[in-house]
Amino acid sequence: MIQYSQTTVTADHTRLAVQLRGHGPTLLLLPGQANNHRWWDRTRNDFAAEFTTVTFDYRGTGDSQESDVYSTPLFAEDALAVMDSLAIEHFHVYGASMGGRTAQWVAVFAPHRVKRLILGCTTPGGEHAVERSDEVRRLLAGPDRDAALEDMMYTPTWRAAHPGPYRTLGDETMTPKARHGHLAASNNHDAWARLPEITVPTHLLHGTDDRFAPVANAQILADRIPDARTHIFDGARHGYFDECRDEASPMVVTS
Repeated sequence: MIQYSQTTVTADHTRLAVQLRGHGPTLLLLPGQANNHRWWDRTRNDFAAEFTTVTFDYRGTGDSQESDVYSTPLFAEDALAVMDSLAIEHFHVYGASMGGRTAQWVAVFAPHRVKRLILGCTTPGGEHAVERSDEVRRLLAGPDRDAALEDMMYTPTWRAAHPGPYRTLGDETMTPKARHGHLAASNNHDAWARLPEITVPTHLLHGTDDRFAPVANAQILADRIPDARTHIFDGARHGYFDECRDEASPMVVTS
């Protein structure tokens, strides 16, 4: 199995840490808000036999450089710069949470390059999205944020069988500036007007008990993206891709 890493420099001279693993057609994996490539640690090997998986640390996370600007369209431009630097013309895209928001823009900006789009536990953003409740917002802003986020990601039963540390709770190395930039990027996402332009085969994956990005968003996206399909994981929370990986990962490979 091939493993490779490099640094990609973007048009605005931001250095991005890039990681490549596996063999076969390329699958670009995009993690959630304020996370780096370690988001995919539990599931990445599920794809390595069929795909060359490509990840990169978002600007401000991991080994990538900080930035003065953050937005989901910019993250999508970064993703395309990474693929250009690897001389990869065509690829599949799987984005979860804010990675799903970023993936929407990748498919809008480069429809001729994206072969297939998988959007996990994400929303269209803007006024058409179903937002998390005020209670969830209070919990995420409170002193027990990490425990609350852990509970929103995974069910107690799954956590008992799969103890942490969990790589989906945020990059602890981020500066406050970068963390705030990621939050603003996610909150300001609104791809609604451009979603009908997505013409690649699209599969939406979501958990029924997702409090972070309510499951109603899956159908909203499916109604807006032409011919999109959905699969809902009963009882799963925001981290369905880990908790339901025995079912979800094969869908990514074959859908």
